Order: sequence, then structure tokens, then C-alpha cells
Amino acid sequence: MRFRHVVTSPLVLSLVTSSFGYDLVREYSGPSFFDGWDFFGSWDNLTLSSVWWLNQSEATAENLAYVNGAGQAIIRVDNTTNLPAGEDRNTVRITTKDFYDFGSIWVFDATHLPYGCSVWPAFWSKGPLWPDDGEIDIVEGINLQSSNQMALHTTSGCFTSNRIEQTGTLGFTNCSAGSGCTVHETKPNSFGQNFANAGGGVWATQFDVSGIYMWFWSRPDVPASLALNNKGSIDISSWGLPSASYPAITDDCSNFTAYFTPQQIVIDIALCGNWAGVPSIYQSSCPGLCSVSGPGSPAYDNAYFEINYVRAYTTGGPASTTTVSTATRTGSAATTNTLPATITTGAGLNGGTGAAASAFSPTAGATATLTALALAFLGLLLL
Repeated sequence: MRFRHVVTSPLVLSLVTSSFGYDLVREYSGPSFFDGWDFFGSWDNLTLSSVWWLNQSEATAENLAYVNGAGQAIIRVDNTTNLPAGEDRNTVRITTKDFYDFGSIWVFDATHLPYGCSVWPAFWSKGPLWPDDGEIDIVEGINLQSSNQMALHTTSGCFTSNRIEQTGTLGFTNCSAGSGCTVHETKPNSFGQNFANAGGGVWATQFDVSGIYMWFWSRPDVPASLALNNKGSIDISSWGLPSASYPAITDDCSNFTAYFTPQQIVIDIALCGNWAGVPSIYQSSCPGLCSVSGPGSPAYDNAYFEINYVRAYTTGGPASTTTVSTATRTGSAATTNTLPATITTGAGLNGGTGAAASAFSPTAGATATLTALALAFLGLLLL
């Protein structure tokens, strides 16, 4: 039996006690929640699921994307149609008009996540050229799964390690493999019915040159700085170990700028497809074979997001730029013509009509966040 011993040093202690402030630069919430997003408006060529992701006018007309009376954004699967066999069921995928560079933190506050047999929701991020520019899966699960799964997806050469300190459980370690390098949440109430029964929760993701880190808090444990009515700066030094840690100080994946570009945030709901619909996986919690046909209710009554807010923070604050990324789209493929270091949105990305928006300073990512680096460093100083 091998015992691990953590070695501390003045350097480590000084890093741990350092703090770094992040300023709020974008919030998606309330009646204007959907103003900052593009609707996909096409079939699912990503996971080959049995859905049609509607455009904004269709999703609004079918009541699949709206803001409820409490000011929460609702994104849901069609649960009113008795669907004939062989047809795809309507649902929604949205992507932020903004890209977020290194040196940013994204916070997702929800009170309900989609769940049920065949249901595959995700809150994730991607670069302009998927999958080459990296993917970060922050919230993802299938069918009647009870806990969240986090992952990174990269081009070949990036691996994670079981030497990393995190509260989650390490799964696959090859970030370029089909499943990516995965971490399974161990904190309670991170997915499914239990997440809703607990009043939901909050995720925070740090996207930094020092690494990528994800935290989860069930509703009773959410830090005061992330409360719905608190829109001030945040200090992550009190957050403790992340659920998932991907530090850029391992030999296998030491330069995240080689694997990730600035990211867009994506929220979607797929059905069946090449994870939730695989017979051996589907039948581990649901009967028969995965199908979206038949009555929509009660099968999809719980297949909805109920979102308080999505926020983006940065160490550098928003910076204006005159360079705009432009794109054209055929079907669901976007081609980016201009991709400056400081990025704004462009017309037509992911099927939307995105107007130019404020960009985020590329210098924010140049300073590695000391607290996150310390957490990763502590995990690697093992005997």
C-alpha cells in the first residue's frame, strides 16, 4: 500500500493565501436573458441525437425558450407533441454571441436541470472551430444519472493525471479520446431529481493559462458572492478544492493555449444520440431502447432548464476593439473569417444574427490565477 504525503513550502503557502479579484463583465438573466445568445436552428450533427434544435422564432412560438414570471430562463424539450416514429423531437441549443478568453470565470446558477429517459442536457463551451479549439463540459448527464460529469475535449497530446487534487473522481485521462478526460462529481445533488429537490445549485469554471477548474455548490452551500442579487467582484481564494482540476503544470498538458482558444458558452438538450441512446448505457437505468416517439408527456415533463443566471467575470475587465469576427453558416457549420486575440461576436455565428459585442482583454489570461495554480501545485507535490 502506497501512502501519499503532501509537501508544503513557503512558496506553496504564499500562493494559497493570495487572492485575485474578478469583475463581472456580462450577465445573462431576467427578461433580456436570450438577447446575448444565438439559436442553432438545425439538426444535431454533434451527438447524432434525435432532435431538431429550433431557431429563436420557432422556439419562442412553441414555448420552448422563454422567461417565466419569476425571471428565470426556461429551455425545454417539446412535451406536447405525440411524435410519429422516425421523427426528431423539437428542443433548443443556444450559444453566446460573446467569446471568453483566458483569464475569465463563468458562473451558471440553475434551479432545475433536464432529466429523464433519453434526455441529455449540457452546459459547455467550445472554440470557433469545433472540436479543434477545445471543449469544456461543465454540466452534462444522461437519462436517470444522479451525478454530474465534467470533461475536457482536446486535440491529441493532452492528458490529465490521478496525482491532481480535486474533490471529484477521475475517470478517463486522455482528453483527445471520445469521452474526453472526465471527472465525476462526488458532492450530493449535482444532477437529476435530487438537484431539483435541493433547490438547484451553482457551477463556476475558471478558464486560465494556469489551467481549467470547475466548482459545484448545492443550493445551501453557494458562496454569498455568487448570490442572485450580488453582482460585485468575486474572490475565489475561499472556494477550496475544485470538483475538477486540469492544471497546466503537468508534462502531458502544460500549455493550454495550444489546445484551447477563446470559448463560447453553449446550453443544449439532446435526446438519445451516441451517449444517452447507446443500448447498454440506456438500459442501465431505463427500459427498452431509446426513442423520442410517442406522447411528449409525461416522458419529457422534467426535460427543462430553469436558470437564474449565467455570468462571466474577468481579471481584466471588458476592452473595446474595432476588429469583429465575421462568419457565414450553411446548415450548422460556421466559418470564421477573422479571429483576433481580443474577440467579439460576428454576424451569423451558429446560425444567429449576432451583432458586435464587447470583447474581453487578452491580457487577462496572461496573468495566471495564483490561487488555482496553488491548488494544482499542492496536488502534484506528493511523495
